[in-house]
Amino acid sequence: MHTLETPCTAFEGTRRIASGQLEHVAVRAKEVIDRGERAPVLIFDDDTSQSIEVDFRGTAADVLGRLARMESKDTAPIPPVEAEEPRGPGRPKLGVVAREITLLPRHWDWLNAQPGGASVALRKLVETARRANEGKDRVRLAQEATYRFMSAMAGNEPGFEEAARALFAGDEPRFGHMIESWPIDVRNHSRKLASVAFADPVAA
Repeated sequence: MHTLETPCTAFEGTRRIASGQLEHVAVRAKEVIDRGERAPVLIFDDDTSQSIEVDFRGTAADVLGRLARMESKDTAPIPPVEAEEPRGPGRPKLGVVAREITLLPRHWDWLNAQPGGASVALRKLVETARRANEGKDRVRLAQEATYRFMSAMAGNEPGFEEAARALFAGDEPRFGHMIESWPIDVRNHSRKLASVAFADPVAA
């Protein structure tokens, strides 16, 4: 979900035209489009490099109005549910979501033997794994965001495939070398995105 405050960057062709919150970037992008520039204008989420679709018809106020309405629709509160029967002592309502998982009998036996039962044991295991892998997950997401942007903006540039290999191999010097000849704004944004991907997973 994108909001008016989503950090993003807009490009007209290979030229960066604006960075900042979507509210500001969308207005700058519309100014470029209204000048009749022929190069495509693309807006990327700074965190994920997902393309942000904006309807540029009408005035700048019209554009922002549509974005605001979409944001309101996406963030509308969930209707309240009917009250449940009171829970017994020791069973607070945690806002958990019930979903089906499949395990072998020995896994269920072990979980059920843990203090608090299977649900408590699973939550503890997930939290422990999440904390242990937080740095690696951050690097992985940065790699994916960088590759997504590179594919959209530099897929035909020389050295793209080697740069992608270097990105996922954690080879920062080779990555920098392979993108050196790319258009300056595309190169700089790729480097910015990749800086997290090349960070130490333990320190990230």
